[in-house]
Amino acid sequence: MVPIFGHIVLRLPAYSAISITQKPHVVPSPSELFPASREAGFKRLADFVPHAGRAYAAERNADAGPGLRENVSMLSPYIRYRVISEREVVAAVLEQHTSEQAEKFIQEVFWRTYWKGWLQMRPQVWADFLAERDRERARADGSSGLSKALADAEAGCTGIECFDDWAQELVATGYLHNHTRMWFASIWIFTLKLPWVLGADFFLRNLIDADPASNTLSWRWVAGIQTRGKTYLARPDNIAKYTNGRYQPTGLATEALPIRDEAPYSAELLEPLSPIPNVKNAMLLLHAEDFAVAKHIPKHLELADVVIARAASSTAAWPFGDKAKAFIDAAAQDMADYTGELLDHDVGVLDHLDAASLIERARSSGADIIITPEAPVGPINSALVELSTVLSQHGISLYRFRRDWDAVAWPLAIKGFFPFKKAIPQLLTRAGLV
Repeated sequence: MVPIFGHIVLRLPAYSAISITQKPHVVPSPSELFPASREAGFKRLADFVPHAGRAYAAERNADAGPGLRENVSMLSPYIRYRVISEREVVAAVLEQHTSEQAEKFIQEVFWRTYWKGWLQMRPQVWADFLAERDRERARADGSSGLSKALADAEAGCTGIECFDDWAQELVATGYLHNHTRMWFASIWIFTLKLPWVLGADFFLRNLIDADPASNTLSWRWVAGIQTRGKTYLARPDNIAKYTNGRYQPTGLATEALPIRDEAPYSAELLEPLSPIPNVKNAMLLLHAEDFAVAKHIPKHLELADVVIARAASSTAAWPFGDKAKAFIDAAAQDMADYTGELLDHDVGVLDHLDAASLIERARSSGADIIITPEAPVGPINSALVELSTVLSQHGISLYRFRRDWDAVAWPLAIKGFFPFKKAIPQLLTRAGLV
């Protein structure tokens, strides 16, 4: 299975003792599944690390269902918003396993990095997705048949038991197993014949770990337009095998033809970032694309103020859904406390990337510039572009800085993942992990 959605799965010793032939009676809430703190993320990581080697490779595709998540790591939201970073996760794993033993898990972490780099060099893909999504939304509004089919799919009322259960699990918990995400996307596209962009949008509005790169490109891959001509077909035997017979669906599509023949997008060179000047005072602006970046700020800067923003802007539909918003809001406050202790500095929390508030804080604190971690393609990046324009009109420059992890890995996402995968040992060496 291609681990395209960036979720991390593991096997625990108790897994073999769990019966997954019965559906659980209690579905955990999003906050129960994902306590939104750095401490909770590291506790989950510590619990996972012993199982990140060969056990993970053996059981990563199994889905025991909601309420029976002893066989999954549940790290994806923490990594998605960099409450904990990819490097921290891999470093913890390599303390107990060799890179060969943990190869499959490490590759899974790098899938997320690869997707971000791939999209960063092809930003038009995200713009085209949004435009196609809006066109399909308008088409659905004008078609009672399509509108009903979409409503039934999102409500889990299609008559396909496994798909309906997954739709309801997603809405209730903000989570789906990676293998299940692939099955779901394939059934949505090839069995239900629904627009792929509206399925991707359904995920964005409900997944706590919703990510423009991983989500959009994974749905494109299933549909046969990411890797030209390559699709993913949800097969009944595969579903039965990896749910331990819990589901044995019938009536699924027996072939998966690419939804269209689409010419590949050309890769652009990564935009170089302007060097951060050696000024007396700077404001550090953190956002939900990289909450835990404070340890990586340029060493020559003195910080006059530190601010963390929860959302992109007052108008942007981001976070995409209420479950992601609840996680981000709680994580932002937790990361403000963590950053304040780390930097020995008071940290302000803003509702969004608000230019007026930042201008006022910069002037009152005496900050000469504002620095912020780079945001990959998506709503935060768009909001930062707009913010930079407004700030410059008031004599304040906004400078971005790029983590070494991204700076080294993203330029390698030129082609498919498998050429990128060959560079992982080199990337681990460059990161000082092996």
